Amino acid sequence: MSRAVYAVFVAGGSGTRMGGDVPKQFLDLGGIPILQRSVERFLDAAPDSRVIVVLPERHLDQWQELCLQHAVSFPQTIVHGGMTRFHSVQNALEKVPDGAIVSIHDGVRPLFTPGLVRAMLDRMQLPGGPQALIPAVPVTDTLRSTDPSQPAPDRSRLVAVQTPQMFLSEVLKQAYRQPYDTAFTDDASVAERAGARIELFPGEKYNLKITTPEDLALARLLI
Repeated sequence: MSRAVYAVFVAGGSGTRMGGDVPKQFLDLGGIPILQRSVERFLDAAPDSRVIVVLPERHLDQWQELCLQHAVSFPQTIVHGGMTRFHSVQNALEKVPDGAIVSIHDGVRPLFTPGLVRAMLDRMQLPGGPQALIPAVPVTDTLRSTDPSQPAPDRSRLVAVQTPQMFLSEVLKQAYRQPYDTAFTDDASVAERAGARIELFPGEKYNLKITTPEDLALARLLI
């Protein structure tokens, strides 16, 4: 029996690096707010997913207005963002039952393909499949440490991690009962600290996170 899928879209930040008054998750990308594009692309792959959107409380009305303006039709549960991304995901997991697959995705990462989501979910649904599955791409740049006493990292042993990151819900919920640590940079790092087995999955070159004006310009070219 396959597990239900809960898709959490984390858009709890204010987007200060983008500049301007509009939070980056609400900026226009091809006539559609970035956050809407991210959710709808996921639903293209897994239309029966339960959608949970995490937003700053002060921006809830703005999102509701955008949903009306752009005729958003997907059902969604809205959750208030927390002090950090860790706390935002923690709030969202209160809406997720055990026995499901939970996908955590950056709300400002709208250029993944539905094929990536389908392939990851197929892997997660296999009997004896992974507890945690995260997309990653090889590092191609030459890397150097800012500490002169440290050797340059071996890029052949490094990958750049993306989202969506998928987990057995009971595994991730248990992991998020840990106290917050600044070393938690993504959901996989939280799960791994709690002893979960992390499996890597081939990511996508253009699955970029829109953080700066340059990122937005590139995304507009790509679509």
